[in-house]
Amino acid sequence: MKVHMNFQTSASVSRAPPMQPLAVRCALGMEVKKMIKINNLVKVYKLSNKKMQELKTKNPEKIAVKGISLEARPGEIYGLLGPNGAGKTTTLRCVATLLKPTEGDIQVCGFDTVKEGEKVRDSISFLTNEIKLDPNFTPDYMFTFFGRLHGMTDEQIEVRRNELFEYFGINAFKDKKIEELSTGMKQKAAIAVSLVHDPKVVIFDEPTSGLDVITAKSVTDYLKKLREDGKVVIVSTHIMSEAEKLCDRIGVIINGKKVCEGSLAEILESTGTDDLEDAFFKLYSEHGTDEATA
Repeated sequence: MKVHMNFQTSASVSRAPPMQPLAVRCALGMEVKKMIKINNLVKVYKLSNKKMQELKTKNPEKIAVKGISLEARPGEIYGLLGPNGAGKTTTLRCVATLLKPTEGDIQVCGFDTVKEGEKVRDSISFLTNEIKLDPNFTPDYMFTFFGRLHGMTDEQIEVRRNELFEYFGINAFKDKKIEELSTGMKQKAAIAVSLVHDPKVVIFDEPTSGLDVITAKSVTDYLKKLREDGKVVIVSTHIMSEAEKLCDRIGVIINGKKVCEGSLAEILESTGTDDLEDAFFKLYSEHGTDEATA
């Protein structure tokens, strides 16, 4: 769902009963073991003449994602690791229903992202570093606005506000305009707003991009808390140390393809390397080309 005020989120949700039976099962963690399932995802973009000139290509199509399949489960952080332009953002936008796959299918909590997009959006939070809160409003106003948009009562909103504003240290700044906040505080406020409805699936694209080390640590610590709470967390990153410390399983994406997947130990064993950076560069030397994706 696209909404006004420059905060384009597809994580629409209704907290009001009745919930769908499968959504209840997701909420209770019963029998739903594979909450995000991507099957042979392909995404092809049509290029304008201007874009073709920019890319210096005569091909009117750009294949951004080339047959990616993966699963992300409750109680784990799954990381998409790859260089800029590898196809990570495109993949996550397809999961969040912002983009429609050219081929393949995606299920979130058992719902198809194309056929049952609204039910998928009821289950997720989606945040990228491109999402900006309207600079003319305050964090307090934006939190209440999106809480009501998600169908929450004022009492539910207040409970979540107290929890999230306290954790991220927003209380002292909640009545300041967004434009007056530091970069780190803007990102914290955006994260808090994206989580207002306590979603079961959290999708963050480059969650610590551009943040100072202290702010980045608070964000990654909260992602770990979400994992402990049994949420499904899927993030993209190109920061090796972040992937090593944060992710339970990692999918390495290069030029739109998943070239390796597993725990850190499994990836190091399969590549015969001692750290993730060495593993990544070995994979890149085997699978990388000068071709960029999206």
